[in-house]
Amino acid sequence: MNAQQKAQDIVQCSRISEGHPFPLGATWDGKGVNFALFSAHATKVELCLFDSEGKTELERIELPEYTDEIWHGFLPDLQPGQVYGYRVYGPYEPEAGHRFNHNKLLIDPYAKQLVGELIWSESLFGYTIGSPDGDLSFDERDSAAFVPKAKVIDPAFDWNGKQAKRIAADNTIIYETHVRGISMRHPSVPENLRGTFAGLTHPDLLQHISKLGITSVELLPVHAFVHDNHLLEQGLRNYWGYNSIAFLAPHAEYLASGELREFKEMAVALHDAELELILDVVYNHTAEGSELGPTISMRGIDNATYYRLMPDNKRYYINDSGTGNTLDLGHPCVLRLVTDSLRYWTTEMGVDGFRFDLGTILAREKTGFNERHGFHLACRQDPTLSQLKLIAEPWDCGPGGYQVGAFPPGWFEWNDRFRNTVRAFWRGDQGKLPELASRLTGSGDLFNWGGRRPFASVNFITAHDGFTLRDLVSHNDKHNEANGDENRDGTDNNLSSNYGAEGPTDDPHITAVRLRQMRNLLSTLFLAQGTPMLVAGDEFGNSQQGNNNVYCQDNELGWLDWNLNDEAKGLLEFTRRLISLRLTHPILHRGRFLVGAYNEELGVKDVTWLTPSGAEMTSELWESTDVSCVGMIMDGRAQPTGIHRCGDDATLLLILNAHQGAVNFTLPEVSQGIGWLRLLDTNCPEQDSSDDYQFAQEFIATGRSLILFELQKKNATKVAR
Repeated sequence: MNAQQKAQDIVQCSRISEGHPFPLGATWDGKGVNFALFSAHATKVELCLFDSEGKTELERIELPEYTDEIWHGFLPDLQPGQVYGYRVYGPYEPEAGHRFNHNKLLIDPYAKQLVGELIWSESLFGYTIGSPDGDLSFDERDSAAFVPKAKVIDPAFDWNGKQAKRIAADNTIIYETHVRGISMRHPSVPENLRGTFAGLTHPDLLQHISKLGITSVELLPVHAFVHDNHLLEQGLRNYWGYNSIAFLAPHAEYLASGELREFKEMAVALHDAELELILDVVYNHTAEGSELGPTISMRGIDNATYYRLMPDNKRYYINDSGTGNTLDLGHPCVLRLVTDSLRYWTTEMGVDGFRFDLGTILAREKTGFNERHGFHLACRQDPTLSQLKLIAEPWDCGPGGYQVGAFPPGWFEWNDRFRNTVRAFWRGDQGKLPELASRLTGSGDLFNWGGRRPFASVNFITAHDGFTLRDLVSHNDKHNEANGDENRDGTDNNLSSNYGAEGPTDDPHITAVRLRQMRNLLSTLFLAQGTPMLVAGDEFGNSQQGNNNVYCQDNELGWLDWNLNDEAKGLLEFTRRLISLRLTHPILHRGRFLVGAYNEELGVKDVTWLTPSGAEMTSELWESTDVSCVGMIMDGRAQPTGIHRCGDDATLLLILNAHQGAVNFTLPEVSQGIGWLRLLDTNCPEQDSSDDYQFAQEFIATGRSLILFELQKKNATKVAR
């Protein structure tokens, strides 16, 4: 008797019972498996059991009970490893929002592991492609051969007390990377592990990240996702993974072992390296697309519940995501799916935080974005989720979608105004000083409300979407021809400059300027108040050849090149030193905003802005479009908390000169000090920190450079650095 026949006999001998409506999904209890599926409008649900490879359907069993809109049943004898899917019966009435088609095998939204990959076929669609009735037609072909199936799991895993890692919010430094991209070209990672969770935990990679001073690794989407058919037809793939189909299952291609425990082992390895694990999650839409998309999960389970439909014609979808559909988190069962997913990845998979793609959508109501949406309230009151790092991408494609600064207390937010302001300032755009001051001090104009702190602002110069740091200073224009869309994709508003030649050049002057600008941009990122986010590869100047949208480039264009020349090694060492300065100077990551107000009780002004003459900036100078050099004193005596006593942090002076030419800057006199010690100079990246300067001494700030000084206090012993 072969294994398939044996499995079939076991199933046939089983007796299904009512089971329970909770928990949703397939749950093994040691005696059998409970199956529970939400659908408010279905008339019948069939559980389809498959062989271990998901190729042969062994049996269909009707779920016997329906409780509170949940279909459920219990099958004794079933074991972890059982492969299954659903067929859901109900009305096919697209104009009423219903698209049930029992001929289509459906993925359980609560699937915790998938077997097989989606193979594009016309049978995946609930309607008949080519029919004059379009999506109003009904297709009777069976899709089972082309759809991934869910697999029952055994959740047992020995965490040995290392399931969670909590880094203080104001100490956080985020490293955004991609599971495949970071290891595919790394020479130390064995070929069979490259591009997987196991590959990410190679000691050489973890050492690189830890040695940088990173605290938190943020992975681009790892939920199971679909490769778009139009990309596959061009020989491309959905590299980034923003096309989820199962919110509780890891993407199968990232499991070198094929075993779920590989993800958990990665989480343990990161925690052992003192690193948090943050996931980029996509709960705003699914891979089923518009009304012309396939029926592979939620559309066939309960389309009218899971998706936001046009109120005047439910045949069509509201498309605030720009990808064809939008999940409706206003429905309690959809909200439950998302929060269950978050809790599962936290409590069962060892994740420490989440970055929410197009986060505005998650708090949308009929009238628009609502800061007190049920999703935000659910996260804030939940004893598990409220303790995590929750990071919003605070915009979407819908009306009123830009909501930077509007998320509630407890949330971090991507701050694109930091990115745009810093890029423009260093490029030499005029009139940027007032906003630059706001960005350097934690963007209090956006986040200083409701007791929020500077760390709420996630500052970044680059992200996965856009130019890399090197390409930002090497290209005036994007070069996305490899994406097959005639260079129309990707943003045209890059705020970039090539400084004299488009792309790679041997010109030593241009090369020197580009390197200094990369150091300027990195320095501004790590010396500003807020939470810095570094994109993997920027620390050594990785290039994507001017492509600012490598979402489909699962190849050497999108992967990190670890073949570092001397120039790259120098930038890497500079970045390490820069992050070390941030970590060892608490005033660079304070718990309170720098506001520039004079505290009469302490006799301290937390931040003072200076002209090159050493005088304080005036309102007229702030309004001038000609000023591109400024000094910033951060007084270490300013208390970083509400306690009314002087602080004892170091006092720092930051000089930023975006002029093309050198500027003579008079170093200011500060009480309780005897002079200044230069800590960092982007024009002299290898200089040691032993250069002392007198008060009132003129320091020549090189054109396009940034310099950091520390106040030498009276009666203080000079510490070698």
